[in-house]
Amino acid sequence: MIGVIMKPVIAPEKDQPKSFTFTKANEKTIKDIIARYPKGKQKSAIMPLLDLVQRQMAQTTEKGGGWIPTAAMKEIARILDVPEMKVYEVATFYTMYNLAPVGKYNIQCCTTTPCWLRGSTDIVKACEKKLGIKMGQTTQDMQFTLTEVECMGACVNAPMVQINDDYYEDLTPEVMEQLIESMKGDSLPVKGPQNGRRDSMNIDGPTSLKDEAKKAKVI
Repeated sequence: MIGVIMKPVIAPEKDQPKSFTFTKANEKTIKDIIARYPKGKQKSAIMPLLDLVQRQMAQTTEKGGGWIPTAAMKEIARILDVPEMKVYEVATFYTMYNLAPVGKYNIQCCTTTPCWLRGSTDIVKACEKKLGIKMGQTTQDMQFTLTEVECMGACVNAPMVQINDDYYEDLTPEVMEQLIESMKGDSLPVKGPQNGRRDSMNIDGPTSLKDEAKKAKVI
């Protein structure tokens, strides 16, 4: 399976809240975010405010993870004094924004060429088998969502997935199933490479500056 650009999944009207309000704490955060940008350039705050919505929804939703309702996009447009379409355009362009409810753990599977060459198809199959759902679906208990995404820049550690904010790399189908089992018990596994390698180091260990690596206690 080679990665393709997926159309954004937008929650139907029946699942959309009628209104959205930022929390008091986030109202202060909004002021801090807008202050980062020159006067008249407030639209640059669209991306961080969308992220803020998603994180607030993750904290306040009884089940599942963070997502961005249409009402929240309208509220951002009001705050920044920009057309609603400007916010909608950004939200629908980037896969990091969820426009429909997702599970508590959003497993984003990279299937672009480097990961595909290293076995991402088997990682996807392992996820689907373990969770009993297909790509783009969410488990009934709102614990897990499977999402296909484009390259996330960890090609040297392929195959990999992103789970919520964290990368899990150097995967095998067996390891992927173990990660899911851990998350079922809300025991978050250690992020990063899952085969013992340090970050994106050569799989066989340092090939240069070995003395410096020893001093840094990398090896």
